[in-house]
Amino acid sequence: METKVAGRFEGLNDLEWKLFEDILRTSQRRSRGMPPVPFRYVLNSLLYILITGCRWCDLPTGKQWASKSSAHRWLKRWQEDGTMEQLQSRILGIAQNQGMINWNYGAIDGSFSPWKRWR
Repeated sequence: METKVAGRFEGLNDLEWKLFEDILRTSQRRSRGMPPVPFRYVLNSLLYILITGCRWCDLPTGKQWASKSSAHRWLKRWQEDGTMEQLQSRILGIAQNQGMINWNYGAIDGSFSPWKRWR
């Protein structure tokens, strides 16, 4: 049995991967160039960036991760073809069914707001 450290994302386990495998299986594969990277590794890399907020250049390397260029390329493709929207819907649906979302509350991060403070 795999042990995970709380608060540290080290990739999807087999059960977590099964939640998304069917969505990514239908995604279009590249026809030429470098050998295809498994979509599980791409999703691991994208989730790592989302969870940690790290820069692309700080993406870990290893057998369960995609390269930053592969991960970025697939992110762009999946945003364009609707795959990311399907993944988000799946995650929200699971969280909603488990009672993990309270739609009465929300948060806004203003750290990226273009608003200039009055002086």
